[in-house]
Amino acid sequence: MPVQYVTYRGIKFPPAYNSEHSLSFAHNEFVVRDDDIFNITYPKSGTVWMTEILSLIRNHGHPSWSQTVLNSDRMPWFSTRLGLDAALSYPSPRLLTCHLPRHIFPKSFSHSTAKVIYTLRDPRDVVVSYYYFSKMCNSYEDPVSFEQFLRDFLNGELPHGSWFQHVRGWMEMKDRENFFFITYEELKQDLQGSVRRLCHFLGQDLDDDAVSSVVQNASFSAMRQNPMCSSILLPADIMDQSKGQFLRKGICGDWKNHFTVAQNETFDRIYQDRMRGLNVAFPWDKHQDPDLTE
Repeated sequence: MPVQYVTYRGIKFPPAYNSEHSLSFAHNEFVVRDDDIFNITYPKSGTVWMTEILSLIRNHGHPSWSQTVLNSDRMPWFSTRLGLDAALSYPSPRLLTCHLPRHIFPKSFSHSTAKVIYTLRDPRDVVVSYYYFSKMCNSYEDPVSFEQFLRDFLNGELPHGSWFQHVRGWMEMKDRENFFFITYEELKQDLQGSVRRLCHFLGQDLDDDAVSSVVQNASFSAMRQNPMCSSILLPADIMDQSKGQFLRKGICGDWKNHFTVAQNETFDRIYQDRMRGLNVAFPWDKHQDPDLTE
């Protein structure tokens, strides 16, 4: 049976946990507090990873909170039907999560000093991860093929809209002091250094032992073993993990195992056109890997 997506402002959202009301409320009526901290991503860009990192920083490196409370309760998805009530009743300072593009983010944010942490990932790896996620999550249409899924991604027709518009919208804030952006690739390369940078941004003074604990408990292997963030507690009619693992590989560059040379060339051409003038150098911009096979 085809999935009937919820549509808000021309963007499709998964129906199981979104409604037009929840999205409209988040956009127009949600009151942002000055001490709110937002974890914002395009899907499959490190959302769960950043949730764990921020939870551990909040708890000064102690893993007890992360290991006993579901990540969606620690950091509510405030734009969803399921997360809105939790977010509204959450005591300050709140940790909040969403995939919203900038133009439908809460209007009240503009008049606040709330902080945003925006995590990006090589869009080719996003496509691959999103493809496998869509196959196992019943709130998404089962992809017809990787080729078609890639085409839909490039055309901005997947749930949550265009990756390019999402990134461009949020990166307009890159010079503001309440905005922090980091890439999945930087987290992989230097998690400890990334945690220290986040602590500085958040005004959290963690000692070396606490930082080491954050790094250890936010590792991919630790998260896979933690049912509070691995989604294994979700019923099969929501997340069918017989079709794959929610925390699948946690690596950079898996796109090379999926893209053909022609697909990569097409992707690169469209990427260069859509990202022109952004004036930000991302890790994946430095080179194009020619080691691909048809």
